[in-house]
Amino acid sequence: MPERQAAPRTPTWWVWLAAWPVTAVFVLSNAATPLYVLWQRDIGFSQGTLTVVFAFYIVGLLGSLLVSGVVSDRLGRKPVLLPALALALAACAIFATATTVTALLVARLFTGIAVGAVVSAGMAAVTDVAGPERRRLAALLASCAMVFGAGLGPLLAGVLSETLPAPTVTVFAVESVLLVTAVLAVLRMPVRRPAAPGEGAWVRVPGVPRGNGVHLALGIAVFAPGITATSFVLSLGPTLLTELLGTTSRIVSGAMAFVMFLAATGVQFAVRKLPRRTVLTAGAISTTLGMAALIAAVHASSVVLLVASALLAGAGQGMGQLGGLSLLNSTVPPQRLAEANAALNVGGYLPAGLLPVSTGYLMDAVGLPTGATIFGSVLTGLAVIGGFVVLAGHRRVSRPA
Repeated sequence: MPERQAAPRTPTWWVWLAAWPVTAVFVLSNAATPLYVLWQRDIGFSQGTLTVVFAFYIVGLLGSLLVSGVVSDRLGRKPVLLPALALALAACAIFATATTVTALLVARLFTGIAVGAVVSAGMAAVTDVAGPERRRLAALLASCAMVFGAGLGPLLAGVLSETLPAPTVTVFAVESVLLVTAVLAVLRMPVRRPAAPGEGAWVRVPGVPRGNGVHLALGIAVFAPGITATSFVLSLGPTLLTELLGTTSRIVSGAMAFVMFLAATGVQFAVRKLPRRTVLTAGAISTTLGMAALIAAVHASSVVLLVASALLAGAGQGMGQLGGLSLLNSTVPPQRLAEANAALNVGGYLPAGLLPVSTGYLMDAVGLPTGATIFGSVLTGLAVIGGFVVLAGHRRVSRPA
């Protein structure tokens, strides 16, 4: 028997509050981004190593997604979210005291595990609290909670590290407070445990019910290139800014990440009433244009084009994410929703982990302009293919929720 939905009369403010744990954990996901230049200076490691540190987050996230969606659908949202928040708090403590690359790797791993839990169980919890009559609102809030938190983290880290003492400590102390409030929200969240356990293996590659494969594929086709583009900006954006602007300002790098995810948040509110086919197609086009701007920025040494690239990449991720979540929310039954959310994110984060890491080492070997150009060209091809996939499957995308 599926997990029971919260009553339709659950106040709308609870739907917003249910999204807070997603935001709080995603603040942590990118809070370290402006601080890597400090750790590189104090510990000493290359751009290739930096992208490996970044990728350990992807390793933890993907490992978490193999378990968290299934466990959440069987045991409930809270038994997954509470341990995830505890791991996030542990990651904050490790980041704040890190003096070795190993410590950074462990902190990123813990962060990835926590994020994997919230993108499956946390986003499904928002849908549970919203109830069947507010599924589009749930998809919008869950998606925006993710990208807003992802952008707020580096902005907080940049500003706090430049203006207060202990630059690699303060932001994680603030984030710990945010995570504690998220724990309190989860404890009071009006969601129920499943009435009966599910079937099948507890650890498995997440998937969707028969008949929903096309919805998953359409979401991944646009979401994957979009989040890969934003992952590149997060991991190597500060290096690009140093080359183009000659600045190592953590406020500038944090602000660029923030406006990228602010674009991802704002565009979702702007397109929320459009047909899903239109949203996904626009997402593919935005990512394509963003990569063209990235290539042009590197060769023209243009900060304006680099910021334009970040904005377009953020918009591409936001529309791909919203379109994918909306398709799943409208078609997948509640007892498989967390697993379906996990499957969408596995499809997105695999290239988001592999391509930026490969590009980091490539840039060490052949230089920044060539490495960034190859990355932009590959991702442009993937985004164009994603757009054609959406157009080919438009009949299923256009079906009303």
